Amino acid sequence: MADKKTVLIVGAGPAGLTAAYELLRQGQDKFRVIVIDESTQVGGLSKTIFYKGNRIDLGGHRFFSKSAAVNALWEEILPMQGSPSWDDIKLERCIPLSPNGPDPEKTDRVMLHRNRISRIYFLRKFFDYPISIKFQTFANMGLRRTIRSGFGYLASCIHKRPVNSLEDFYINRFGRPLYSMFFEGYTEKLWGVHPSKIAPDWGAQRVKELSLMGALINAITKPFRKADAKVETSLIESFAYPKHGPGHLWETMADLVREMGGEIRLQTRFISAERDGSDRDAPIVSADVEDIASGARITIPCEVLVSSMPVCDLYAGVPNLDEDARVAALALPYRDFMTVGLLVNRLAISNQTALKTIGNIVPDCWIYIQENDVKIGRLQIFNNWSPYMLKDPEHTVWLGLEFFCREGDDMWTMSDADFIKLAKDELVKIGIITEDAVLDSIRVREKKAYPAYFGTYSQMDSIRDALNAVPNLYCIGRNGQHRYNNMDHSMLTGMEAARLIITGSTDRTQLWQINAEESYHEESSES
Repeated sequence: MADKKTVLIVGAGPAGLTAAYELLRQGQDKFRVIVIDESTQVGGLSKTIFYKGNRIDLGGHRFFSKSAAVNALWEEILPMQGSPSWDDIKLERCIPLSPNGPDPEKTDRVMLHRNRISRIYFLRKFFDYPISIKFQTFANMGLRRTIRSGFGYLASCIHKRPVNSLEDFYINRFGRPLYSMFFEGYTEKLWGVHPSKIAPDWGAQRVKELSLMGALINAITKPFRKADAKVETSLIESFAYPKHGPGHLWETMADLVREMGGEIRLQTRFISAERDGSDRDAPIVSADVEDIASGARITIPCEVLVSSMPVCDLYAGVPNLDEDARVAALALPYRDFMTVGLLVNRLAISNQTALKTIGNIVPDCWIYIQENDVKIGRLQIFNNWSPYMLKDPEHTVWLGLEFFCREGDDMWTMSDADFIKLAKDELVKIGIITEDAVLDSIRVREKKAYPAYFGTYSQMDSIRDALNAVPNLYCIGRNGQHRYNNMDHSMLTGMEAARLIITGSTDRTQLWQINAEESYHEESSES
């Protein structure tokens, strides 16, 4: 133990656990790995909340990646199903099965193959997400809106706006009428800021090359594409999903980290780091942490610090960083998140698709609520993610109502009872459920769920450079890099940090480039 380097990892989410797993798998005899996390469970933003036999996936997590390394790791931890799941059997549904894969009816350590159905709820009607080019779309929009949208899109093809904001980005892709209908209000609901005030980076990372022309090409070529043909991430039609939600994978990985000798200390908060001198390039030599339950402070000597905590919290605890960068980092904006779980005995909306479902409920995993007269942003139907997320999937529907807010605002500070009533009333108002359908409910808060792309985000380069001056500090994950990463991108940052630590490299250029370029998610990656 004395000869091993101690690597302290702050955060037991996808990035932190992946870094720990890779360090121990490749260098078990070289590193003592300690992972700390404030929460009572692992998984970070990808944890799964258990409530009276039902499970909540915070934010919804599709397991799909164009990275061969990420897919291989998922398969290693939770292999793909080799036999039908409960709802596959009930619906006599034919799905791809993995040869010699586990049976989800007999074991928990398994990934399910799920169909991706996500739609937009607007004008009290369903629209495909992404917007598709077909008769039903135009019928839902009406003749006037359809004509305006067509001319608006043509105008955007002829005249491109300088891309100075997220609004410019969307209008260039879809035209102003479609932007106003499907992006403007929802984006402001998500971020609490108008798209004209948000940097275009978020669109470049999340929307990638998707456009109305892309949707048209996708519709035309779909019948002729090979099964393994590349498609945009937003257009994928199926994905993998752990039997008991995303937290199931991270709990399994955490067990494997412990088996390899790693330590995971929950309810433990990072307080501050000590550096070897006052120079800006002085290494970190230890960290003070707090046991939340007892209040005890503990000093952990370490040769390496890996951080997936919010950048503002890291700056608050690391001394001798550039002062201008510190001021900017402490002011970085975030968007917080709340989910209300509603257990209902039925839905008021009917399944008008050709897809068979248990109880004939709508087949959606996600429904994006674009209605501007309610605060709810997105609705999850956990039955369609996995039937094993429910105690009784045959007779109940388990909903996740997602709200975007700011810690301390009016929604955040409402009592659980008042907020759950608001959430229920909104679903009744827009016709999703009836008031007498609700059987049970729970509210879950999550701080700093979304790093925001406005305010002092414009100074992110100097914030990053000041952190990179510390030779043994590696920033990973969504909050560690203040970048709206998908789960697989966060895992890739953990893998890259582990590689750098194992090889002794302090060049973190590649680490910060993951998901930083528009083309990143469009091509398969072997790294």
